[in-house]
Amino acid sequence: MDLSAIMKKYAEEIGGQFTEYDQTQSIIIFPLSGGRYQTVLGTIIKNDLYNRRLISLNSKVCFINPDINYKMLLEQTAYFNYSRFVIKSNHLQVEAVASVTGLSEETLKEMLQEVANLADQFEMKLTGLDIN
Repeated sequence: MDLSAIMKKYAEEIGGQFTEYDQTQSIIIFPLSGGRYQTVLGTIIKNDLYNRRLISLNSKVCFINPDINYKMLLEQTAYFNYSRFVIKSNHLQVEAVASVTGLSEETLKEMLQEVANLADQFEMKLTGLDIN
């Protein structure tokens, strides 16, 4: 699967901005309702435990802080199709991960859109701002 080619094509379809860093890492800046935008990073990674290649889609929500209701976030994850909350580099992020093998282009697009929408939704809920 050519992650960059699919992300570029999808960015064109939705009127987003696409940037490729290399063959394994690209971003889309998603236009969302209300004039808001959300950046989603797509990366191909190797899972050493299961010896397979994965696609990881991430979008920052906000910096972590003790005022965030993390229990509520974990409970909300039960309603997501593909995504989960993770903490990376002191940021709360929305992440979706899937095996490269057998992943359809349509499912990848759904995953990208869910990550962008959820990250934006929770960014607004937690910060009231359009930061990422």
